[in-house]
Amino acid sequence: MSSAPHRVFRLLVLIWVGSALTIGYLVAPTLFAMLERAVAGDVAARLFRIEAFVGVTCGVLSLALGNVLVRRGASGYRRLRWIVAGMLLCVLIGYFGLQPFMDALRTTARDAGLDLANSPYAVRFGVLHGIASLFYLAETLLGIALVWMLPAGLSDRGAEPANRAA
Repeated sequence: MSSAPHRVFRLLVLIWVGSALTIGYLVAPTLFAMLERAVAGDVAARLFRIEAFVGVTCGVLSLALGNVLVRRGASGYRRLRWIVAGMLLCVLIGYFGLQPFMDALRTTARDAGLDLANSPYAVRFGVLHGIASLFYLAETLLGIALVWMLPAGLSDRGAEPANRAA
């Protein structure tokens, strides 16, 4: 088997995990440290939207490619697919499940001429944000584990990762 599918899988995972770590733990905190809270929240929300679509795209492609690799005999990807599925589930619940409710609360507060932090919706928003943050944390921790478990290289035959994640 060619090494290309292994490399593409690795690239997809690294794009996803790297962007999630960068947006969530570097960019968003910097925004809140440098900008007014409402503006930082708006920018962060847009960035997390982009990140969610990156996650879904990389996750679906990684799952499909992982299935192909396992069918071709690269059994080291068997467990990796479960980690990818867990990460994808975190994105779907954390962003696509919870974010619409958070956006609705933000919009309702603005329509009433209130800052979200000083509105009657602040507590509900905080709870939803906390739950979404836990899913994001789980996604990134799974992502770190996934990167750690990626096969280190290919054997001479190229069909099986030399350092299988057993």
